Amino acid sequence: MTQKKISGRFDSLTRRDILRAGAGAAALTAGTSVLGMPAIAQERSIKIGSYGGYFEDSFKKHIYPVFTEATGIKVESVTQPNSSDWLVTMQQAAASGTAPADLSLYGKDTMIKAMRIGGLLKPLDVAKIPNASNMKKDFLYEGSDGLVGVGAMAWFTAMVINPNEIKPAPTSWKEFWENPALESSLGLSKQYDARFLDITAATYFDGAETLMTEEGITAVIDKVAEIKPNVALWWTAESQMEQAMKNEDVIGGMYYLDVAGLMAADGFPIAPIFPKEGNPIGYGSWCLSPLSEKSEEAAEFISFSCDPATQALMSRKIGTAPLVDKSLTGLSDEEYAGVSGEPYITPAYEAYLDKESFIKEKWDAMLAGA
Repeated sequence: MTQKKISGRFDSLTRRDILRAGAGAAALTAGTSVLGMPAIAQERSIKIGSYGGYFEDSFKKHIYPVFTEATGIKVESVTQPNSSDWLVTMQQAAASGTAPADLSLYGKDTMIKAMRIGGLLKPLDVAKIPNASNMKKDFLYEGSDGLVGVGAMAWFTAMVINPNEIKPAPTSWKEFWENPALESSLGLSKQYDARFLDITAATYFDGAETLMTEEGITAVIDKVAEIKPNVALWWTAESQMEQAMKNEDVIGGMYYLDVAGLMAADGFPIAPIFPKEGNPIGYGSWCLSPLSEKSEEAAEFISFSCDPATQALMSRKIGTAPLVDKSLTGLSDEEYAGVSGEPYITPAYEAYLDKESFIKEKWDAMLAGA
C-alpha cells in the first residue's frame, strides 16, 4: 500500500519490515498496571481508525487483542488514509449523520484544522482516562471545549551520518553547514514540509516562532540556501536516501530514525544522532468523533494506550516512539534509542497551515536558484 504521510512520515510505516525489530520483544506481563486481570467479557465494541498496511496490521495483531483481553471490548479496525484526507471523510460523515470510526488517529496539524472547522472533535472526559497522567503535556491537545486529543505514539526525523566517514559525530546541526569536509555529501528531503525548515529555525533562529511571519520564513529559507553546496541529494522518496547511504553516495543528512536503526542493525554504515538542538518529532493523537456513542469505550482504549506498558509494546512491535517518560516504559537503552531520543524539535504546525502557499513558493524558488 502507498500511504501518504502525516507531515512526511507514515508511508514508511506501511512499507518497512519493522516488525523484524519486534521479533524478540517481550509481551506485556500480567502485573503491568492497567493491563492486569481481564474484565468480564461484555458485548461492548468500538471502531478505531488507523493507517493501513503494516501499521494497521500490527495494531490488529499486537495491540487490540491485548486491549480486548483486558477489558472485554472488541475492536473493529477501520483503515483510514492520512489524517488530512480522513478529516474530509469525517466532515462528510458528520453531514450525513454517520460515523465510520469512533476513534481516529490525527496528526497535530489535522487536529488544528478540525478545531478551526468546528464540530468534528468531541471533548474527552480526562477523569475517565486515568493513564493520561502518564503523558507528557505536549501530547495532550486542549480545544476550546476541553481535551480533544490524547497522544498515541510518535516518530522522528533524525540527523544521520556515516560513522566511518564523519568523525567525531556531530553535536549540532550547524556542522552540516559549517564543516568544509561535507561538501556535496549530504542527503536532505526536497519537500518543503519535511521538517528541514524546522531544523534550520531551531538551529539558527527562535524555532517555530520565527516561522510564524513571512519575514522569518524568508530568513530561514535563505539560511537553508547556504547549505546547498553541501547537498548531494535532495530526496523525494525514502528509498532514494536509503540507497544513497548504502552506496555511500552521501555520508550524512536527515532520515527516519526507526528505519535508520534497522539499516544499522543490518550492518549498513549509518548512525542516527540526536544533536543538541534535537530532531523533529511527529505524533498522532486519538480523537473522538462527535457522532460516536462509544465515549466510555473510547476512554478505556485511550487510557490503555497511555499505559507505559502499551507504549512500550508499540515501540517494540510497531517501531513508534513512546510519549511517556522512558523510565516508566521498561524499555532498555538500546530499545529506546532505536525509536526515540531527546531533545526534540516541535514543528511549526500553525505556520504550515497559515502560510503554506508562501512557504512552498519561497522553498521552490530556493531549490531552483543557483
